[in-house]
Amino acid sequence: MTTHPNPGHPNPDHPDPGHPNPAVIARYADGGPGLDEATVWSVEVHLETCAACRGTLAASTTDDTRALLERVAAGIDLGFAAEPEPAPLRRIWSALHRRWLVWTLLPWLTVTVALLGTALLLDNLRTGLPSLVLLLAPLAPLPAVVVAWSRRTDPAWELVAGTPAAGLTMLLRRTLAVLAVIVPALALAGAGTGVSLALVLLPCLACTAVTIAIGGVTGLRRAALGVGAAWSAAVVLPSVVTERLPVVLHQGSIPVWALVTVALAAFLTTRTGDFRRLTSRN
Repeated sequence: MTTHPNPGHPNPDHPDPGHPNPAVIARYADGGPGLDEATVWSVEVHLETCAACRGTLAASTTDDTRALLERVAAGIDLGFAAEPEPAPLRRIWSALHRRWLVWTLLPWLTVTVALLGTALLLDNLRTGLPSLVLLLAPLAPLPAVVVAWSRRTDPAWELVAGTPAAGLTMLLRRTLAVLAVIVPALALAGAGTGVSLALVLLPCLACTAVTIAIGGVTGLRRAALGVGAAWSAAVVLPSVVTERLPVVLHQGSIPVWALVTVALAAFLTTRTGDFRRLTSRN
């Protein structure tokens, strides 16, 4: 395929391997007569990244082509104008669903709230033992957070992942939607057991933040499994066996949990690019 030298000033007399010949572009604009499929494909690929050649293409279009494009644009405008205006409530719900919620979250949130209710019931029946609500609170949001950002559970994943809003911003929005359900449930369960509200909520927020931080590298599902396994092995199982809460859940650990949560939240603001990689979308 003959080429021209300069992206700003195409010249068919001085070929340049970077750009198609203006005569080829002119034939492409006229419907591609005499051009094989490979040439048409190479021109189309080049036009995607070369503004100068797109300008050459625009100048090469015939009057009939421009008239056709104008008729198509007018028809599209008329079609949009004829469509009824979406109801405000429907627009709000549509935006809320796309940016904040996923329908597949509902079963997971329901199961989590039911699990917390069961833990509260067991705490009231088994007095004198470590609070199950306190032990399970850090892990409560993790399954729903994973579901909120997973190609396996979101039927609109390809559409969402391709939008400019995808990435950490979208994940944090959906995480906030999860916490908006889980945190009140934890607060009510914690109040029912008499344990410190800070000890219920701060480890929960810290474990959620560390899962997201690790998930940017390993994928959220793996990160949640790792955090859940580590918490269970280091805190839950020893507490059940010894029937005593570990030091990390004593009243004096509240300032440490607060500091860790703030530090992790600050760290996440520096990792906005992590969730645009393929591994973070598992």
